[in-house]
Amino acid sequence: MFDRHAGFRILLFTLLVALVLPLACAAQAVPPPRVVDLTAPDGAILKATYFGASQPGPGILLLHQCNRQRKVWDDLAERLAAAGLYVLTVDFRGYGESNGRRLDQLSPAESARALSEQWPADVDVAFRYLQSQPGVTRGVMGAGGASCGVNQAVQLARRHPEVKSLVLLSEGTDLPGRQFLRAATNLPLFLAVADDDPDDPGVLEIVQWLYDISPDPANKFVRYSVGGHGVDMFAAHKDLPGMIVDWFNVTLKNSPAPPATHARAPESAESRMLDLTDEPDGLHKVEQMFADARRADPKAEIFSEALLNRFGYGQLAKGDTKAAIEIFQLNVTAYPNSPNVYDSLGDAYLADGQKDLARQNAKKALELLVSDTIDDAQRRDGIRGSAEQKLKQLGSSAQ
Repeated sequence: MFDRHAGFRILLFTLLVALVLPLACAAQAVPPPRVVDLTAPDGAILKATYFGASQPGPGILLLHQCNRQRKVWDDLAERLAAAGLYVLTVDFRGYGESNGRRLDQLSPAESARALSEQWPADVDVAFRYLQSQPGVTRGVMGAGGASCGVNQAVQLARRHPEVKSLVLLSEGTDLPGRQFLRAATNLPLFLAVADDDPDDPGVLEIVQWLYDISPDPANKFVRYSVGGHGVDMFAAHKDLPGMIVDWFNVTLKNSPAPPATHARAPESAESRMLDLTDEPDGLHKVEQMFADARRADPKAEIFSEALLNRFGYGQLAKGDTKAAIEIFQLNVTAYPNSPNVYDSLGDAYLADGQKDLARQNAKKALELLVSDTIDDAQRRDGIRGSAEQKLKQLGSSAQ
């Protein structure tokens, strides 16, 4: 005999299961993030956060910029995990909750060693941990970096062919990194930068250059007029994290294959100049290129003041004061009315022990500041403070 009450109970149970089970699955789909301790080869403890996914999939290592720490990635990492991608964020040594000293607390020699030896070893420890987690597809990995994390992400891809896609924000990479990218025909890059980046003058041209030299047709370049530096762009552009999630989904899961958005454009004079810097005797080639351009057009500008200044301080950081002096002298020739170029040249002369020339250029910078209408008040104050500090160090006044 048919029991109408039993039939009703069965129907009700079926409906409840249909309604509750998806909600329970959704609630349990992504496990909560967990904080982990990683041990570097020299014993330093690195703090990291692991974001698991609900099903097997690729892993992504995110590397923060040097004026931040790993937690700036939290929102993006959670979105990636919800999309089925496993994520690890890690504090570089000396940053956030990791052991060690920050780069700005190290001598130039210590900083160079940290960036070339310790940090890559630390990044490898984090990468291997991520690969070892259940559900992670070891052979299909991605990496993202902001600012100083960019070079570390590129170097990770050099060491590990399992890295199949990169997201790079507001910075470039070193010569070995660029050589690697030039030859990487199947490593798509997502690059983003803002014109108003206050932390890294000249970075716009550098990021554009990476886009130009990389041959992968799926590369994507996002340029904003405003947005700041690195992950600061997330606050100004709410669509950017979503674009990155979509990017990793497409490039790591192949669903569907990324469209070809990257086409080689005719090389600009500035791009050609940057290419020359990677060639043997590149600086002299740049000087010749500039001289040729000025003969054809006395007002020709083949590089920005900020970009060349960046290269000059890069040489100073490496201890090559002679090359730095040549670069800053070229900037003085190109921008003779800028107080900043004289202040920078004074820095190079001081580092080289040429005190009289350091003093002369510091005074020239102060003279030009009186009539400077191009730089804003904050920048003028910075130049003035730098020049006056050199004069004080040299036992001289601004008069």
